Amino acid sequence: MSAPVVVDVATDSPADGAGVVAGDRILTINEQVPRDVIQYQLLVDEPVVTLDIERDGQHQELTIEKIAGAPLGIEVDSPLFDQVRTCDNHCEFCFIYQLPPGMRRSLSLKDDDYRLSFLYGNFTTLTRFTEADLERVITENLSPLYVSIHATDPGKRTEMLRNRRGATSLRWLRALLDHQVAVHGQVVVCPGINDGAWLEDTLAGVADRFPELASLCVVPLGVSRHTDEPRMRPHTVEEAQVVVDLVDEWQERFLGALGHRLVFAADEYYLLAGRPFPAAETYGDFSMHEDGIGMARGFEMEFHDNDHQIRTQKSGFFASVDGAPAQGYRAPRTTDTPVSIGVRRQAPVAILTGPLGAPIVEPLVAEVGRSDVRVVTVENQFFGGNVGVTGLMVGEDLIRVLNNEPEGHRYLLPDVCLSGGRFLDDLTPADLPRRVEVIPTDGGALREALKQGVSI
Repeated sequence: MSAPVVVDVATDSPADGAGVVAGDRILTINEQVPRDVIQYQLLVDEPVVTLDIERDGQHQELTIEKIAGAPLGIEVDSPLFDQVRTCDNHCEFCFIYQLPPGMRRSLSLKDDDYRLSFLYGNFTTLTRFTEADLERVITENLSPLYVSIHATDPGKRTEMLRNRRGATSLRWLRALLDHQVAVHGQVVVCPGINDGAWLEDTLAGVADRFPELASLCVVPLGVSRHTDEPRMRPHTVEEAQVVVDLVDEWQERFLGALGHRLVFAADEYYLLAGRPFPAAETYGDFSMHEDGIGMARGFEMEFHDNDHQIRTQKSGFFASVDGAPAQGYRAPRTTDTPVSIGVRRQAPVAILTGPLGAPIVEPLVAEVGRSDVRVVTVENQFFGGNVGVTGLMVGEDLIRVLNNEPEGHRYLLPDVCLSGGRFLDDLTPADLPRRVEVIPTDGGALREALKQGVSI
């Protein structure tokens, strides 16, 4: 188990007053060795916090007095101080297996850790879940969690996970729901494998065994050009239409039986099927926005109304927890990024987005009525296949596109494709051949960016 390392101390915080500095290693808190940031939070909530720290090879003990529950003012380097629980499934559709060669090692880590599910909204299959894990989730109220279901039939789930525990691990889902833990489920639909009658069976299985789920997201298989799994292929238009129709039918059934729709299809299905997106009110509080559910309607609402900020509704508790490392949902997306700030001279505007983002942004741009604003679609050749989400745009593809774009225009780049100021291929906006303005990936930010230099 590695000790958490302090990466930042808030000015004038209790920790700052006690002399804690960046680089300190926290060995114990109140004589306990924390195993993750969840336990860390419980320990530092006490009114008296005694830290055993290591600095420059020397041990020091610092005692901090504060109001119970008040932030200590320390940010640490990792959410887990013990070993990340890795995934022992071998799913054909796992996107990690489809990454191009040469990407940084951290992107290849497959986790199946319920703690990261709680903290970041990562999906877990529960195949490595234990009785001790269940006890901790219940006693510490680690809710909500996010569970990959894929199929409720034991044999089909075992086939999909390529793990014999796939047949039995959903018993933990039943146990979580029995103890009132909020759980969001997900089904990744693979054409010819768990779609059609199998998807119908899964939805019926959810209705029968897991009706207490907070939501169930039906998302399409993403296939990069680097997959070596022969059964993996994108949906056809007809297959997408069948999924949309099936989800619509089951929404009505769940609405009648449970009072809410429960199951939702990802926006990508509606785009592929050529169907209009459901009305915004059908998505409730947009709780699964980060999973591609209701993103289009949420973006539209933000563009039209200052009061809607769908993007701020995040999972887990890292948005506020003291000690949360700047990763996942809290990752700084524009740090050290060359962005244009303030009103520039009026110039034509190009909005950079992926193939799945373009049909969402284009109607909004048309409403503005400006002939000098256009949407530039960036095809994803880096991953290839059917990968078209804006969040997976990389520097290599942007360079290819921007090399053919005129100088002197304003290029708006959504920050969702950056983490710590870098694209997934390790390039940065500074590597691009045109200067870009990095803006938050929400409709309100786009509206405000378009106002620079002109009234709309």
